[in-house]
Amino acid sequence: MWFERLAREIRELGQSENTTLERALDQTSRVAALGVPGCSAALVVLWREVEGPGGSARHVVADYGTSHADLSAAFEHQYTTDQGPTVEAVREMHQVLVRDVLREQHRWPRYTSMAVQCGDRSSLTLPSALPEGDRVLTFGMHSGRADGFDVEMVAPLAALLTEHAAVALHTVGKQAVTARETAHMRRAMSARTVIDQAKGIIMHARGCGADVAFSALRDVAQRNRKKVVDVARELVAENTSAPERDTGSRPGPNGR
Repeated sequence: MWFERLAREIRELGQSENTTLERALDQTSRVAALGVPGCSAALVVLWREVEGPGGSARHVVADYGTSHADLSAAFEHQYTTDQGPTVEAVREMHQVLVRDVLREQHRWPRYTSMAVQCGDRSSLTLPSALPEGDRVLTFGMHSGRADGFDVEMVAPLAALLTEHAAVALHTVGKQAVTARETAHMRRAMSARTVIDQAKGIIMHARGCGADVAFSALRDVAQRNRKKVVDVARELVAENTSAPERDTGSRPGPNGR
């Protein structure tokens, strides 16, 4: 069944360690466009809730993915004019069905023309809150023809598919945060290591303590408008690659 296959493919996206959030959004939209009956294009948007004027809450786009460029243009028009099925779905937090945008011009007068130009005649858009609490996913399935969906058959399964996508994208987002934190920790540990090496060089050369050695590194960094870790790297590199020095000499940081 199409739903089981799509749910499995979306779930696998969330389990892939190498998938970025941007790639997961794009792939989710492509999977839906190819697999949902009647769907010719799909739009997956990740929204973030922020505080608006007077303390009111509103949603802004954190990221989105589309299966087709025309639908991307249509969505950006929706977001700019604040009219259309996607912005209504996230604002009202309910399913939005469009059987034929030409028969429903009164709903979003400023969106109708753009929708037709981009081949968006009918659509089904569903929202789903992510576990973070301040994030919402909207899953839009669009068709280039009027009454493109068998609503009674597609809508309930599309709602479940949206929940699957929300969970998968939440997982991808958490993995991305973990990866950034790990990379930051590695950089911090690397910086700490090279600074300790540079301090050791200065302590040996000057016969001083660790605090004095670090102050020397910091003074050189300030004079040259550099980061302490960059000065430390230069000092370590100089002392690693330089030829044997006279044991009676005592160089300072950066040769000073």
